[in-house]
Amino acid sequence: MFLNRLSVLAVLLTAWGLPADLFAQPCDPQFQSAGQQCGDQLNTITTAVPFLMISPDSRAGGMGDAGVAVSPDANAIHWNPSKLAFAENEGEFFMSYSPWLRNLVPDMSLAYLAGYKRLGNKRSAIGGSLRYFNLGSILFTDVTGATIRDFKPAEFAVDVVFAQKFGDNFSGGVAIRYINSNLTGGINVQGADSKAGQSVAADVSFYYVKPEIGNGDNTLAFGLNISNVGAKMSYTSTAEQDFIPINLRLGPSYTMQLDEYNSIAFNLDINKLLVPTPPVYLLDENGAVVIDPVTDSPAIASGRDPNVGVAAGMFGSFSDAPGNVSYDDDGNVVVESGSIFREEMREFNLAGGLEYWYDQQFAFRAGYFWEHYTKGNRKYFTLGAGVRYSKFALDLSYLIANTQQSPLANTLRFTLGFRFDGKGDKKKSGDV
Repeated sequence: MFLNRLSVLAVLLTAWGLPADLFAQPCDPQFQSAGQQCGDQLNTITTAVPFLMISPDSRAGGMGDAGVAVSPDANAIHWNPSKLAFAENEGEFFMSYSPWLRNLVPDMSLAYLAGYKRLGNKRSAIGGSLRYFNLGSILFTDVTGATIRDFKPAEFAVDVVFAQKFGDNFSGGVAIRYINSNLTGGINVQGADSKAGQSVAADVSFYYVKPEIGNGDNTLAFGLNISNVGAKMSYTSTAEQDFIPINLRLGPSYTMQLDEYNSIAFNLDINKLLVPTPPVYLLDENGAVVIDPVTDSPAIASGRDPNVGVAAGMFGSFSDAPGNVSYDDDGNVVVESGSIFREEMREFNLAGGLEYWYDQQFAFRAGYFWEHYTKGNRKYFTLGAGVRYSKFALDLSYLIANTQQSPLANTLRFTLGFRFDGKGDKKKSGDV
């Protein structure tokens, strides 16, 4: 069996539904006569453990995966931990389950448990969550096709969070996360033992909410979360380490209280991965990647070396796009004017949705997620519904892909929740 760092990433990317051909290459004019056009080049950003970016709950899943500033519940641990300081209930516990990529794999799924408890000072909250990603069953074989073993790869992450109010309208929160990714079960690969990838990461988040604006019952909120800031991950002792999905998420939410029984919230999330963009590597006249004799690594035609530290990768992620690269008649590298900035802007993806409540008991949700086709091409509509009764909550969502043969199509999510304040009171959206 041939397994290296790239094949491990291929497994992960298949789980996330991204294309397998990820390495941007220059557009060579000599091939234009055969139908190739020099234009925007696919250059998807890849990381280890992309399951950390999957929307785990049905509520946000019904709003196009927007959740950084929506009114807080236990699932805020994923979207924005700082919101827990403004949670309405004394405590909540949510369980979510989603069959994943069933168009490709029949036994892949994501399970999520999350809960919190407000502290006695009413200004702080603690919480925790467990995310478990089952990648199904994989049959490992050697180069002759003989069976080595049947293995069920899985990944999980455990979070502990703390949120604190810093005033009547502002809060901050932190989360500490342990990540474990076991894709091979320790199989020996080309003389080296593979291992489970492990990392420890942190989230830093903030939340601002301003109630009683407009007609006096409306609420404006804004959230920001920098998540998965942590060490790189490797699956063998000899392989290069890969970034985990460090991500910037921010956006607003505006809730309109239409009357005593009806409210509607409009939500928007803006996301950007804070990891290096793959560069475009230099090719020789035969189309092979040129090796730099000084560094003994592939020579870069445009962009930056992605093998940098975590801090350098985060800050450099705003200015390291290679743009559209081609060669002139003399074989010199040409970067299209304006393409670098254009590619940087395309690394932001958008998630937007609305949530309608009737009497704080019945909810309807809809949303849309957009990602540029050169950066993964995830585009889909979502629908969702929810019911709240006394201490119980039930939510579900459905994903409708608008790209052909999308592995994300028809994704369902289910969430069951419980509240522990013992009151069962109905509250207006936006109350804090």
